[in-house]
Amino acid sequence: MLLRNGLVAGESGTDRRDIRIEGEKISEISEGGASLKPLVNERVIEAGGKIIFPGGVDVHTHMDLDLGAVRATDDFYTGTVAAACGGTTTIVDHMAFGPPGCSISHQVEAYHRLAEGRAVIDYGFHGVLDHVGGAILDELEKLIDEGITSHKFYLTYAGKISDEEVLMLLERTRDLGLLSAVHAENDGAVAYLRGKYRAEGKTGPVWHARSRPPECEAEAVGRVAMLAAIAGDAPVYFVHLSCGLSLDILRAAGGRGQKNLFAETCPQYMLLDETMYMRDDGLKYIMSPPLRSGKDREAILEGVVRGDIDTICTDHCPFFYSREKQLGKNDFTLAPGGIPGVEARMPLMFSLAAAGNLDVGRIVTLCCAEPARLFGLYPKKGVIAEGSDADLALFDPDKHMTMTRGLLHENTDYTPYEGMALAGYPVMTISRGEIIVTDGQFTGEKGRGKFLKRGMPDLKRGIQC
Repeated sequence: MLLRNGLVAGESGTDRRDIRIEGEKISEISEGGASLKPLVNERVIEAGGKIIFPGGVDVHTHMDLDLGAVRATDDFYTGTVAAACGGTTTIVDHMAFGPPGCSISHQVEAYHRLAEGRAVIDYGFHGVLDHVGGAILDELEKLIDEGITSHKFYLTYAGKISDEEVLMLLERTRDLGLLSAVHAENDGAVAYLRGKYRAEGKTGPVWHARSRPPECEAEAVGRVAMLAAIAGDAPVYFVHLSCGLSLDILRAAGGRGQKNLFAETCPQYMLLDETMYMRDDGLKYIMSPPLRSGKDREAILEGVVRGDIDTICTDHCPFFYSREKQLGKNDFTLAPGGIPGVEARMPLMFSLAAAGNLDVGRIVTLCCAEPARLFGLYPKKGVIAEGSDADLALFDPDKHMTMTRGLLHENTDYTPYEGMALAGYPVMTISRGEIIVTDGQFTGEKGRGKFLKRGMPDLKRGIQC
């Protein structure tokens, strides 16, 4: 396959180039404005006027997440079809907790069964920890050979671990060169505020946000940053950062010399705010951490632009508004937390670039290259380069659309971005040399996605101060 005359996007911007694909790999890229001559029987795709991105890499999804009372409504088939239609060709999924006391491998094996034969794009898994001890710490090293080189822990929810366990874990991951991801919220403060507001009859969606104020996140971010310092500058990746206070704390840590703190945010924290909870359908927006003030939204966008934030992922975890979300209609604490977003991420970020709020090179860094680097996938994924997987997303900048539920393929009955104007949209997605989406129609085969045995994290960049 030969793609001709496209504007190829890299971290430094765009250049007009031709791209040759042989098998599953990019075999040749033209230089200096030259053209590649089509080979015999080579399919030629005229990409003039299109911007060709590396396939998106989303390292924060929750496909088929089992919460006990409810289950996320996208499985590894519907969720990866949606991802592909939005220009994302790789995910690394955060697994659910398993039975109490189980090994990490128990969940890895369970997730292989969930994904194999269903995923349509390539995928990996993060390990998940709800307890830390000798056997678990030993297992971290064994799982490296299986391509599990990052692990997530929580400071809230039933599976939270203690500060002592965090420190034990970070010392071990530092020694092994692994990356720890953390959901950082102060569990005690959240539990107290949730109980207080329920007792006072304050049970509407807005009280979800007020029961998890920015200080709850920022305190936990600061605590983990300090524990990481005690553990010898252990690498930590903070998922779904949502407020300016947390950014201030990470900047201060960087100023003290910590180099291995990494920050992720999500489109919802850049584009939406807490006024969504005042709407009649405010239950749609219950997620943790919650949407913040307009001031926080601006702080997150500024952090993205200036380089304080390393990745933009989605925390994709969908439920039906008409079904699962209604469990919280009389009590916000009963509504499952999570929103859809895996399909909308790349179009939304492209539209920010079209509006002048973000440049194309930053999109490549935040949505493709840096997630791949941090989680052991680069340069196989996240870059358009000779020898890399032929994962590409072709965007038409002249395709102006409106984000609606009907446009998307996610298995839910709403999008949190309903009505947003889109200046440009993906018109073709190529995964390992195969065209799997054309003009919003998925044409690939169920189960074609491959499990990725990830390499070691590349931790060279760190927080920029």
